[in-house]
Amino acid sequence: MAHATTNRDQWLEWMLQIGKPVLSALAERKLKEQMPVQGTADDRGEYTYLQALGRLLAGMAPWLEQTGLSGEEEERRSEMARLARGAIDSATDPSSPDFMNFAHGYQPVVDAAFLSHAMVRAPKELLGKLEGRVKQNVADCLRATRSRKPAYNNWLLFAAMTETALSLLGEEWDPMRIDYALRKHQEWYLGDGVYGDGPEFHWDYYNSFVIQPMMVDILQTMGTHSPDWEQMTACVIHRAARHSAQQERLISPEGTFPPMGRSLAYRFGAFQLLSQAVLQGFLPEEIVPNQVRCALTAVIRRMIEAPGTFDPDGWLRIGFCGDQPGIGEAYISTGSLYLCATVFLPLGLPPEHPFWQGETDWTAKRAWAGEPFSTH
Repeated sequence: MAHATTNRDQWLEWMLQIGKPVLSALAERKLKEQMPVQGTADDRGEYTYLQALGRLLAGMAPWLEQTGLSGEEEERRSEMARLARGAIDSATDPSSPDFMNFAHGYQPVVDAAFLSHAMVRAPKELLGKLEGRVKQNVADCLRATRSRKPAYNNWLLFAAMTETALSLLGEEWDPMRIDYALRKHQEWYLGDGVYGDGPEFHWDYYNSFVIQPMMVDILQTMGTHSPDWEQMTACVIHRAARHSAQQERLISPEGTFPPMGRSLAYRFGAFQLLSQAVLQGFLPEEIVPNQVRCALTAVIRRMIEAPGTFDPDGWLRIGFCGDQPGIGEAYISTGSLYLCATVFLPLGLPPEHPFWQGETDWTAKRAWAGEPFSTH
């Protein structure tokens, strides 16, 4: 049966526009040769390549893992999955010119976790289909991050996510790193769907960039290993659902959202949690999936089509809406920008899913048009 899907082809084109330059270059072991390094800190070249790989694949993973596709989309999915595995090989093979830094400085603690998150989200395509040699290299690289202590904030979840991936690889993993991260974030819960980034509240998008997506996926993957973790899971997902509803309301009728807080150069990656809520089916009942698609499509289009989003060779440029290098903090560089790909998690849903069917106005669009809307 044919389905009149709406926007799926456009979403796929946008995701591949962002991702194909990275994966194609890496599969040829030419990423360091080809990818520019834009940023203000002199040391970004040590970290930016792993940032690009891990963050990009964390967003692409559910689509790469999907079964049941056919025709041109399946051909593209299969090819990109092949490139992704080649990219992981290139990044973790010590003999590769694109071998990435997992062992020096603190930034690899972060981006090994995003690569780990990608494997958690696509355990068959990005982990199970790796050659044994590559799996061993990946495990060695992930373990190399253990030599550094994560910061006392959302970074605890990076350590926990890396241990989660090591578990899936069949390696020895440290339950304490997972337990400590989960317990501290339970302590840091501030109410109404929001966690502190550490003991204090930060008015930014880190509940969606990192905190709640990683908590949900760690617990859904590892929860059965501990009665305490299993008991946390429903509560954490309930809080994530609440925050996803808040995120949907932040999207204006024009497809904009407040440029608030740190790391605005991650662009529409600010809505990772909302996208994950759709993918995993924990949207609150007052929000229907296709209104999220309509809202996110408006946001993505407004940002990705802004002049200067890409350089002439197709690499992302620092900016929130276009080319705005001044908004990049010292830790921002070309590779880190690829966290924006996490908005594309719903491409892991089949084309016949309600997310892809029909048009529905989102909450702010109804509210500002004087139409009835939920006040929850």
